[in-house]
Amino acid sequence: MAQNTILQLPAPQVARALPWWAWDLGIAAVALALLLAWDASGADLRVMQAFGTRAGFAWHEHWLTAQVLHDGGRLLSLMLLLALALHLWRALPFARAMPRTTRLWWLAATLACLLLIPFVKSRSLVSCPWDLAEFGGTARYLPHWTLQAWQGLGDAGPGRCFPSGHASGAFSFVTGWFALRGTSGRAARRWLAGIVMLGLVFGVAQVLRGAHYPSHVAWTAWLCWVLSAIGWHATSPSPRLSATLAVVQGRT
Repeated sequence: MAQNTILQLPAPQVARALPWWAWDLGIAAVALALLLAWDASGADLRVMQAFGTRAGFAWHEHWLTAQVLHDGGRLLSLMLLLALALHLWRALPFARAMPRTTRLWWLAATLACLLLIPFVKSRSLVSCPWDLAEFGGTARYLPHWTLQAWQGLGDAGPGRCFPSGHASGAFSFVTGWFALRGTSGRAARRWLAGIVMLGLVFGVAQVLRGAHYPSHVAWTAWLCWVLSAIGWHATSPSPRLSATLAVVQGRT
């Protein structure tokens, strides 16, 4: 009887879990290929030339991009982080069925993403578009994928601009997609859509201001996704192990 139960339990769980692993890392692989293609195309600079001149960027200090979407966006990110912290004690309305361990993972993984992007930025010698000489600054254009972008003199500017820190205020919360989908697929999909839209809004605002290239925003999203996916699958018990333990402990 127990043997039959062991044979029967893992099948649907494994069938459901394996596609998630392939789906999560498959998205990362496709996105990486697209990012590398974009970087190789040199489109970053052409996009910035469409919005900036020798006098700088018209949207740099605009109230919508600077005050609402940048300063207001930072406040919104802080509020979301606070909500996740409170979620440890009082579950969010759409995540009442989420185990406390998953709630803790959600908060910890989000914090890890929020810390990862500044860490990478602190070691980058790539300056922001508004620091380039052709936009009124002193730096020269230096792609972030070159060796010189990480060692030596960099681009003769202040550096520390890659990837986008402001976009991480949205994309770091992609962790909710992983945390929610086990208990509410609809909530997970809505959360993911909302976070992606918020990240794009934050990113477009920074591009318009001359603060970041489009690729800086995209790399932030990719790094947050990969860290979240690896963190989720590395810390979640395998479906086969969970099913076997359930049988051994007499829970089925």
